[in-house]
Amino acid sequence: MAGLVDSAKRHGVQALLSLPPGVVRRLAGPPVEIAGNILDAEMQLALTLQRLEGRAIEDRPIPEGRRVLLRRSRAVGGHLPIGAVTDLDIAGPAGPLRLRFYTPRGLSTQSPALFFAHGGGFVYGDLDSHDAVCRFLAERAGIRVVAVDYRLAPESPFPAAVEDVETAYSFVTTNATGLGINPNRIAVGGDSAGANLAAGLAQRAAHEDIAVPPAFQLLIYPATDFAVERASRTTYENGFFLSRRFTEVAENSYIPAGTNRTDPRLSPIYGDLTGLPPAYVVTAGFDPLRDEGDEYAEKLRQAGVAVEHVVESGLIHSFANMVGVGRSGPEAMSRAAAALRRALFSPTASSPASSTPPIG
Repeated sequence: MAGLVDSAKRHGVQALLSLPPGVVRRLAGPPVEIAGNILDAEMQLALTLQRLEGRAIEDRPIPEGRRVLLRRSRAVGGHLPIGAVTDLDIAGPAGPLRLRFYTPRGLSTQSPALFFAHGGGFVYGDLDSHDAVCRFLAERAGIRVVAVDYRLAPESPFPAAVEDVETAYSFVTTNATGLGINPNRIAVGGDSAGANLAAGLAQRAAHEDIAVPPAFQLLIYPATDFAVERASRTTYENGFFLSRRFTEVAENSYIPAGTNRTDPRLSPIYGDLTGLPPAYVVTAGFDPLRDEGDEYAEKLRQAGVAVEHVVESGLIHSFANMVGVGRSGPEAMSRAAAALRRALFSPTASSPASSTPPIG
């Protein structure tokens, strides 16, 4: 173990996870198998390296935990090439609200777009922690990505994030043409807490006429239910990145006492799922949120929504951030980007930009 610590210090996470698969497996240790699923060796090694760094994020004061999460996200996300990145402050419900616009290389005409909300349990994360994810999706899907820096708890508990996301989405749809975006080809998406916000936004856009309904949903290991705890919350409650302690900190910070936990703005699984746009829902095999994500995908299907549900059986919560290291994270996110690309450049797209551009 001491040798692994020394190696991590010398070479970094990027180098270790880029070693040949057989070497990664030896460093990770004996395979971990639960309910027939085998933990991916890169994920297993990443978890070991994380434990060697010291206290978990959720065991630190929240400001410190935010800094640690940002540092770790940058370590596994890298600095991926992109055509352009621009920040813009708009008027939000409680003051300035920052958006970040990603334009892939070689794109100079109007294009589809993804409106993206980051994960982090509504307490952690920001535009910088998910910068690599947005760069990756923009480049691989060949579309613009717009990320929103919504308010975090405990400073701004529920429904502050919901309000910020709605405001930002409305701004993007209202000003789409001037932003170089095809207004009929805007997807909503996010990971974890961000996927929760995106799923709820899609529901309200479809049924409450708050904005132009999105054309697609990209939901990466979504949190969908804060009222009922399913088996995966217990099975994977420790040792697989998203711990029970993390979810407790997140829920206690984000959800005010007395809140109705079946409110669809908080738990989208209780909302009206009819009439929603097609969705790509991806869940991770070793994730406490797996079961509720799986169930949300099935409920969408039962409501008549076209759903592509992918289970990345060997991966853990947070693999979306790991686009700059190894193979497993980038491959899983490449599948997500390909689904986004197919959906937004489908034959039904209504602008000249709907012809699929080459992948950068």
